[in-house]
Amino acid sequence: MHSLGTNAYRLSISWSRILPRGRFGEVNPSGIKFYNKIIDNLLSKGIEPFVTLHHHDLPQELQDRYGSWLSPQMQKDFVYYSEICFKNFGDRVKYWITINEPNLFVDFAYIRGWYPPGHCSAPFGNCSEGNSDVEPLIVMHNMLLAHAKAVKLYREHFQLTQGGSIGIITNSPMYEPLRDDEADRQAVSRGLAFNIAWVLDPLIRGDYPQEMRHYLGSSLPAFSLEENEYVKGSIDFIGVNHYQTLYIKDCIYSACTSGYDRPIRGFVYTTGERDGVPIGERTANPRFFVVPRGMENIINYVRERYNNFPMFVTENGYAPPKQQNEQFQDLLLDVKRISFHKAYLAALARAIRNGADVRGYFIWSLMDNLEWKDGYSMRFGLYYVDRQTLQRMPKQSVRWYGDFLTNGTSQHISSFKNKNFLSTRSSKLRPAEKY
Repeated sequence: MHSLGTNAYRLSISWSRILPRGRFGEVNPSGIKFYNKIIDNLLSKGIEPFVTLHHHDLPQELQDRYGSWLSPQMQKDFVYYSEICFKNFGDRVKYWITINEPNLFVDFAYIRGWYPPGHCSAPFGNCSEGNSDVEPLIVMHNMLLAHAKAVKLYREHFQLTQGGSIGIITNSPMYEPLRDDEADRQAVSRGLAFNIAWVLDPLIRGDYPQEMRHYLGSSLPAFSLEENEYVKGSIDFIGVNHYQTLYIKDCIYSACTSGYDRPIRGFVYTTGERDGVPIGERTANPRFFVVPRGMENIINYVRERYNNFPMFVTENGYAPPKQQNEQFQDLLLDVKRISFHKAYLAALARAIRNGADVRGYFIWSLMDNLEWKDGYSMRFGLYYVDRQTLQRMPKQSVRWYGDFLTNGTSQHISSFKNKNFLSTRSSKLRPAEKY
């Protein structure tokens, strides 16, 4: 990272490494030592650590005892864990992220059942337990309250002396109407509300989006007056993870595939194709396409909805489609990754020139890594990793990105202020060894 010229790095702390049994057991001193070494080494090279407290993994005991995020007890556990991290690392960490992509986690773990604990119900999936229409709302509510309580603790006991800031990250796709009609244009607004605003509206405005209240009614949890006091305004910055732009179709007045025509989905259907034509160039993920305008559009959406709240683009990256007879050299000559980041940075620069308060950009990812359920099949990294030897080899994008960061300031990143960050992010080598 230092040789690249990056000045910031996102890392996630593994909750289980710090507290293997949550608040029901002891702090693991080896876990504290592990992250202290990472943080200290980053700072010794002039690299600012951006630290995420919860990136999907959690102590198994909390799932076994009370069902983890389905229980309000999880809020107490998260605050306890957060306090330990603030005490041990907060003297050096100036940028905290409470939870990475709660909206994606809720979708994959409690609607589709793809992520642990694997809860879902028909027609979304065939799991042994779960209710895809109800559980996601409960889980999100507990996550937002846990976030807000951790922020309250940080602000009251740590922020003044440690001088840091704290935020949250949303999975932030952009949508475009499938058809040029009012119903699909309304579907765009509804899709964004049921995804991004589901997380951010409570933390900035104090309540869930009106679009969700309208369609979910009393099944959507409510914040008490006391809760509203600490939930509203409980972030210092917004983290935007942007990978995809999709077409969206209204499912209120049109027939849709089973599952999309339900309140939990906001009655919208998303697709990457229109009349058989993809919205952009395909990538390794069948739902990710190269659509640079989506970056500018999603930043503008967040800017307009939240009165130009400070933002970081905390993830943006490209994984090439797997080719037949793929050669090793093909993986290193990643010209399409370079083109991707050039185009997306140009789109981001347009949004900044138009006034968006974007303070940094993180490439996903530094190294090819474990992409959750997709394993090692998707290669987002600037560095290739040989899985047999663990040797790390720079791809062509490394030379480009290094030149971009160290030599091209006046030409390429004049839109970014000096305080801003351009960097890399790598995580998830293994669930228990998250960087």
